[in-house]
Amino acid sequence: MGSLGPIVLVSVVAGAPVGAQTPAAKPSAPCASPEYRQFDFWLGDWEVQDASGNPAGTNHITSIQGGCVLLENWTGARSSTGNSLNMFYAADGKWHQTWVDNQGGRLDLVGGLRDGRMVLEGSAPSQRDPGKRVKHRISWERKGANVRQLWEASRDDGKSWKVLFDGLYVPATAR
Repeated sequence: MGSLGPIVLVSVVAGAPVGAQTPAAKPSAPCASPEYRQFDFWLGDWEVQDASGNPAGTNHITSIQGGCVLLENWTGARSSTGNSLNMFYAADGKWHQTWVDNQGGRLDLVGGLRDGRMVLEGSAPSQRDPGKRVKHRISWERKGANVRQLWEASRDDGKSWKVLFDGLYVPATAR
């Protein structure tokens, strides 16, 4: 039995053309499809203003995990801070955001592009009445060099909506 091993090996080697090499398959980038770039308009350093033009805070949005995820770093004008992770999830064809903040808040949103706006929606327990859920809808829209963010909430399952935040993201000046 020991002598059959080399014979098999020789026949396998002898069967391969001399000098032939199998080309290495190029690995495709995991997040290379155009859907992963749909929210890239939000990338950058931003000074955020409320609807009246007053400073609301700053936001730093970066691409991480090889271009698969957007990381948000929010600092509010009144000492609030928060982070979100945003990604296109190919398995369901939707964008997902998970937000957490220094006030104990957490929000999970899902959605995608609608008429040129990124629109993400979800629900969470009411802070006033944890037994009830509140629907949230946040949209981001490119406005020239700026981005408008509109955050709305509904306590009646989407029949009516109240604006929680209407902000304008302006590219930050050198800090």
